[in-house]
Amino acid sequence: MKKSGWSRMVLAVAFILLILIGAYALAEKNKAGINQTQTNIDNNKLQTEKSQPTKEDSSVIDKRVQAADAMQKQLEDKYEEGYKAFFKDQYTTAINLENEVIEQDPDFYKAYNLKGIALCYSGDFKNGMANIDKSLSMKPDFGYALFNKGLAYELFGYYDKALLWYNKDLQIENYVWSYYGISSIYGRWGDVSNTIKYLKIAIKLEPGIKEMAKTEKDFNNVRNYEEFQALINN
Repeated sequence: MKKSGWSRMVLAVAFILLILIGAYALAEKNKAGINQTQTNIDNNKLQTEKSQPTKEDSSVIDKRVQAADAMQKQLEDKYEEGYKAFFKDQYTTAINLENEVIEQDPDFYKAYNLKGIALCYSGDFKNGMANIDKSLSMKPDFGYALFNKGLAYELFGYYDKALLWYNKDLQIENYVWSYYGISSIYGRWGDVSNTIKYLKIAIKLEPGIKEMAKTEKDFNNVRNYEEFQALINN
């Protein structure tokens, strides 16, 4: 009996120890889980704080954006200055201004186009066309460059190619001067029907073209036709 009682006591103590050990292990596991959760929270908070710019960072970014905007406006203003010089037949001035724009921003596609047509009007067809093509390589749907390519070809007597590029421009935009350019080429060829067809569209878009057409030498070969006179005088 004593031995049996002693055995039961040993088993009871062992059972209690097992319970205590299990409880301790569970507590440690829960503690570790809580610590890991807190670590994850802390890490997430740290990452969030890193990803959010500080007030100082935001200020620096704002200043950089403002500086970029100011630079872009400066380049646009210089480009416009060159544009005005071109239409005053000041081709060298226009070329120099657009060169300054390109030097500051080699990706300013509009400057290459204007420089190109100014070079063509200065008699440099090869380099002029190269600059227009450079502009189109950057922006293939740039209507003004498509038109200027047609104009450059017309200027140097490549009329078939001029018609091709004027029509390419008209696929992009409803540009009055492309219609006028096409009309003037047909006028040189003495093609009354097509001259009137395209001139009529140009006049509809810009009524003042009537007065230009009255003295435009490109229309000399069709000027005396009744249909042409009716269009420009009515």
